[in-house]
Amino acid sequence: MIKPKISVIIEEHFDPGEYRAFNDFFPQQGYEVEYLSHLWGNEQLTFSSNATDGVVEESVTVATEIGDVSPHDYVGIILIGAYAMDRLRYQETVLPGQPNQAPAVRFLREALTVSGLKIGTICHSLWLFCADPAMLTDRKVTCAHNIVCDVENAGGVVQYEGDQTANLVIDGDLITGKHPSMVKQFMERFVAEIQVSSSDSV
Repeated sequence: MIKPKISVIIEEHFDPGEYRAFNDFFPQQGYEVEYLSHLWGNEQLTFSSNATDGVVEESVTVATEIGDVSPHDYVGIILIGAYAMDRLRYQETVLPGQPNQAPAVRFLREALTVSGLKIGTICHSLWLFCADPAMLTDRKVTCAHNIVCDVENAGGVVQYEGDQTANLVIDGDLITGKHPSMVKQFMERFVAEIQVSSSDSV
């Protein structure tokens, strides 16, 4: 039996706690996790997590080039937290007035056109959306406090709970989480949203 796939977009300096949680939770729910990144012409690349107390706890070898796959291959796409998404916004050349053409940005831009495809971000990972304001403008979202200005400047409508950003926000097919401490709640809701979408399509 082929398991439905959730892709996780990743690069150097990813959040190790989220990485462990994704690898544990999603397979238990019957989903295969596939890691995607831009491989710069290499067959595979190994990325390391943020250091915790000076120790790098996790690493992952990615062999799937994000530019070679289609968002249609997945039931859900997650952008891992920490600084990985900032690195994936990099483009070798830039032209005035041209939207960001980094492979991960192009992939995300296409993913947003797929009806019913769930896309999740947590903590800093909305940075990838900020690469092209057309992807973020008027969307209700939440994120880490230190990127609120980036998200709002790119047109996102950050949701608040008192003097904090909201823990979890759902706007159509976009599920956003505030911080890695919310990862359990985020994953449970992400799967629930996939299941609702799947039942609606039957």
